[in-house]
Amino acid sequence: MSVPDARLPRVNVFRDSRPAPAAPSGEPPTAAPSRPPEAAPRVGRARLTELRGPGVHPRPLDARALAALAANPGCHRRALLDGAGIDKGALARALGSPAAYGQSQFALVRGTAFEARVKADGGTELLRLVHERLAPGTPAPVPEEVAAPELSAAGPAGRAARTALALRDATAAGGWALLDHPMLAVEVAGSPAYVEPDAVVVHPDGSWTVVEIKSFPMIDGSADAAKVGAAARQAAVYVLALEPVARHAGARTGRTVRVRDRVLLVCPKDFSNLPTAAAVDVRRQLATTRRQLARLTRVEEIAADLPARTTFDLRLADDGKTATRPPEELAEAVEAVGAAYAPECLAACELAFHCRTRARQDGAVEALGRGVRGELGGLRTIEEVLTAAGPDGTDPADPGEGEGPGEADPAVVALRRAAALRAEALAGAVVPAPRTEEPGCR
Repeated sequence: MSVPDARLPRVNVFRDSRPAPAAPSGEPPTAAPSRPPEAAPRVGRARLTELRGPGVHPRPLDARALAALAANPGCHRRALLDGAGIDKGALARALGSPAAYGQSQFALVRGTAFEARVKADGGTELLRLVHERLAPGTPAPVPEEVAAPELSAAGPAGRAARTALALRDATAAGGWALLDHPMLAVEVAGSPAYVEPDAVVVHPDGSWTVVEIKSFPMIDGSADAAKVGAAARQAAVYVLALEPVARHAGARTGRTVRVRDRVLLVCPKDFSNLPTAAAVDVRRQLATTRRQLARLTRVEEIAADLPARTTFDLRLADDGKTATRPPEELAEAVEAVGAAYAPECLAACELAFHCRTRARQDGAVEALGRGVRGELGGLRTIEEVLTAAGPDGTDPADPGEGEGPGEADPAVVALRRAAALRAEALAGAVVPAPRTEEPGCR
């Protein structure tokens, strides 16, 4: 199965740089437990504000950022910039390496219109699809009996608490319920982020289903595999955020509450604007996302290692758009944070072009891709690779002079063998002479 919109779907995510407070009685804990205070120095909101610059509001995370964080947990640079809410797009433009991608307004408008159609009439069509794809053989939901709780509250934390209360009440009632754009909390790199799925459906048996609505079509029941994968990774974040809420609701209601690991993907059918749906198993994506997010170094640990006066403030002019800070200063601040560049970053991170330029300048083998980097073992630069491939090249795995020869690095052995085969092929190559008996092309 596949999904057509090459971009990750729209997701509203709000960022709060403060450490998560203790959860009150009506609010569930965040998705991942916080480390003990002594495990790492805590960085307060003032330090994160200093990193952004005075008067600069934190930029919210989105689905693309969360997917990129999970896919590249070793990049401290992205973890810090996203954790502090820094606008990486504006930072890249100030560095002279602007990102060359974005989502078109046409796609945004089309997606909004399709979502409104799916949720029209109280979500009757959406609930029909949920019942048809995920609960066949059970009593169908009666539109007049489906609960649609109000989720309005002050701020993202208030909305998250209101969502948790609505989910608990709907589960205790034992009927169908449709939550439109609920707010959920998930911990990313040590600080909470607030994510907003398209919908969550509560089943009479106490289970919950995440609903993803996309504007790309399903043609003959299938869509682009890359797009389905992107939607599944995004839905896995929502399932992860719902799990602690489900545990909290189960403890309060006494019912068995579970978040289904099959989400409902709703798309236009063929070339029409009529909705169709398919159940997508996200167990693999859920396990990967949980593992990768857990590997992310906490924001306070990264910030604690920075020089005291490091800041990413662009010092915007009066127009609020033009950066007045010298690019050299910004580049020095950016380089103070370690990066883990890979070619895949070009499709997911605004700073990827800057990181690629630096990787090429340093001759880092990471610029060739993760696959090549893994095959080269202990060779860190392209110069080392070329030296090791030469007939008189040194083996980085060999011990120093006077210690005797060491065990050869398999990567070096393979490089030298490949270089020898190439030289042999070139030495024996014979360029055929042109045929004089045939006329040339006119």
